[in-house]
Amino acid sequence: MASTTPSEAAKRAKLPSLTGLRFFAALLVFFFHSSLTDSPIPPNAPINPFADASIADGFSTAFSKAGYLGVSFFFVLSGFVLAWASRPGERVTAFLRRRLLKIFPNHVVVFAAAMILFAGAAVTSVADWLPNLFLVHTWFPQASVNLSVNPPSWSLGSELLFYVLFPLLIVPIRRIRGSALWVWSALMVVGMVAVQLISTYAVPDTPKSAITPVSDMQFWFGYLLPLGRVFEFALGILLARVVLAGLWPRRVGFGAALVLTVLGYTAAMIAPFQYGFVVATIVPVAALIGATAQADVDGRATFLRSRPMVWLGEVSFGFYLVQGVTIFYLRSLLGENTYSVPVALLVIAGFFATSLLGGWLLFRFVEMPAMRRFGRARPRTQPVPDPVPAAPEPAGERTPVTAAARD
Repeated sequence: MASTTPSEAAKRAKLPSLTGLRFFAALLVFFFHSSLTDSPIPPNAPINPFADASIADGFSTAFSKAGYLGVSFFFVLSGFVLAWASRPGERVTAFLRRRLLKIFPNHVVVFAAAMILFAGAAVTSVADWLPNLFLVHTWFPQASVNLSVNPPSWSLGSELLFYVLFPLLIVPIRRIRGSALWVWSALMVVGMVAVQLISTYAVPDTPKSAITPVSDMQFWFGYLLPLGRVFEFALGILLARVVLAGLWPRRVGFGAALVLTVLGYTAAMIAPFQYGFVVATIVPVAALIGATAQADVDGRATFLRSRPMVWLGEVSFGFYLVQGVTIFYLRSLLGENTYSVPVALLVIAGFFATSLLGGWLLFRFVEMPAMRRFGRARPRTQPVPDPVPAAPEPAGERTPVTAAARD
């Protein structure tokens, strides 16, 4: 049986390239949002700014699956970096405190901005916005709840569930040995397929969604419901174990992973709608994360680990989260006007610059101060027993300091 003991290189490795790669995932979501033909906030006017119908259609089609790919990447990455940075013996309360500080301060600030600008009491009822505030809104099948206030915040409902489940998942996953890691990884993909099969054949397909080809219930069950996204998170944990154990196949490097991503994206474009959420692209997403992490373990130089890319990766969470304001709200101020190609490109550039500025402001003045003030564990006055049974193979006794490992 193959050993799963972490290599010394893996123990010491930081993940700067994964940090840089995060920005491109957030950028995919940005282009997806910018290309929408219908805004998810009132007055539900088109966001796509191109007046030329063929260019508008091409822009919308090209990025129609980009948001799904970007979010799936983030969910797998969450499991990967949490497992990578996990230390046996860490207090569950300390872990949860750091994770909640990672998402809630930014969320509350953007939530408040969205409520003030476009989702206030006159538009959004208490029954709709209160679940959003506490990030339980995606457990509700009603579209008026699960995409309320700041629509991009829907993914935080899944992240919140991941954080609660991680201390429970990491213990048995640490005990998996050798090639069984790949078997369990394949089972996670099977679980993702099962979610879409249930959505297709067991969930009501009427009434149809106003913004997707499926029903509101199918979109909720197959995409928004946190429980169905746990398979991606668990896959990320398993992938971290694979790389830590030195079992990542060297033939699957970053270049091969990019080729797989193009093929997966093409498959998502032609597959039935629900299978474009996750299933068509999950293997490429896993390959990208595993290959990039292996490059960091090997110490190989990549453009993703450059200082500008790491900075972009650090602000990518805020960049993603503010898009409900910087794209949806700002576009609503322009009405239904569309523009020539040069002007439309300037509009998109304006959305990008505003989103990046908002992401940096959140990172610099909300997220980091909250983490510095409340994220550090209090000094222990006496030894604290391990909260979980000792695992035969720890995930590595190190504390990566890059943004990817803090996510």
